[in-house]
Amino acid sequence: MAKKNDKRKIVGLVCEETGHRTYYTKKNTMNTPDKLELRKYNPLLRRVTKYVETSKSLGRNEVKARKK
Repeated sequence: MAKKNDKRKIVGLVCEETGHRTYYTKKNTMNTPDKLELRKYNPLLRRVTKYVETSKSLGRNEVKARKK
């Protein structure tokens, strides 16, 4: 099972040129508090572009309450 207070969060990477969210990765928020910027392959443009971490929550990091 996953640890309760895991420091790694799932973040989406968005292309700056097209705006498509193609890649997802895990990020340790304690070691890298700044936004990620990675150069990755964009399949729509068929070349390497800059991808930036999204500021939107993906809904996977929060634990949802159980129904009773």
